[in-house]
Amino acid sequence: MKMKKQAANFITICRIFGSILLLYFSVFSSAFYILYLFCGFTDMVDGTIARKTNAESAFGARLDTVADFVFVTVSLIKFLPVLDIPKWLWVWIAVIAAIRVRNMMFGWIFSGEYIALHTILNKLTGFLLFLLPLSLHFIELKYSAVVVCAAATVSAVQEGWLMKKGEME
Repeated sequence: MKMKKQAANFITICRIFGSILLLYFSVFSSAFYILYLFCGFTDMVDGTIARKTNAESAFGARLDTVADFVFVTVSLIKFLPVLDIPKWLWVWIAVIAAIRVRNMMFGWIFSGEYIALHTILNKLTGFLLFLLPLSLHFIELKYSAVVVCAAATVSAVQEGWLMKKGEME
């Protein structure tokens, strides 16, 4: 029984290792995309498995946040050097980042801990961000990024609003 309860955390740990392995493959290669899709799949199923096996925990939630951070960081390391990102998009990304940092600081100041809200809009933004590299072969970045940044802006503002209202769970 304990093994079933550990399955979600094991899947999350697989995402961390899979993300690190991405560093060793050429971006846009088949092997890179297979591993990238594997990491995305593990992100989608770990929480579902934790809920189904009644294994949700604060540790698992934090581990998931760490795995997301590693995956995003590695993805940025791999994709940023090969993308031609317009200046207006950099500004928009900086604004979103500033809102997110403000939200994190607000959460830390008022609760004494790091808070990551798993709202539907945050999940949608993460999904769109995950799809973005997969779309680069048939949609220009300047178009697909508008959709992702719009969702990210709305979700970041919503997250701040929910934190201010005290709905930080």
